[in-house]
Amino acid sequence: MSDPRQRVSPAPVAERARALEEALVAKEIVPEGFIDMVTARAEQELSPRNGARVVARAWVDVGYRARLLADGTAACAELGFHGPQGEYIVVLENTPTLHNVIVCTQCSCTAWPVLGLPPDWYKSPEYRARVVREPRALLREMGLDLPEGVTIRVWDTTAETRYMVLPLRPPGTEGWSEEQLAGIVTREAMIGVAKIDVS
Repeated sequence: MSDPRQRVSPAPVAERARALEEALVAKEIVPEGFIDMVTARAEQELSPRNGARVVARAWVDVGYRARLLADGTAACAELGFHGPQGEYIVVLENTPTLHNVIVCTQCSCTAWPVLGLPPDWYKSPEYRARVVREPRALLREMGLDLPEGVTIRVWDTTAETRYMVLPLRPPGTEGWSEEQLAGIVTREAMIGVAKIDVS
């Protein structure tokens, strides 16, 4: 007889998700194809590529940048990015002396229309606790070593408010098209755990 204290490893995530979906369909809790439809929407419509377009527009259009910082929700909607978890978006501008980083200490809220669904590391208890307690040390461990002269401000998402970071435009991108700029913007930079570097 095996030792009951030994833990059995759970099935792989994909296998568990498939079993859950089959059970929901079999019990007619969700219609067949519903989960595929929601997944496709999440992948196509709720994407960090949307946020990258917002950032690139702000980098090339000073009027748009001003509107974005004054009312992130409306400015994102100008580009077609709105909906659930994007009802109130506040955009935080990084500067050479101020670096913003976002977290949801209660769960894993993000501005879905512009950041997509939250990555696993963002949902982890370690990130959620340490970024508040020791942001500089945690960011350094994640590969972002900010000089001591840069102030780090941590913003905790709430049920009503979603944040997005407007990263600094990297040097050497003068004259780039908006499309080129959007191609270098990462979700990590819009959460504030990375800088954009094209060197």
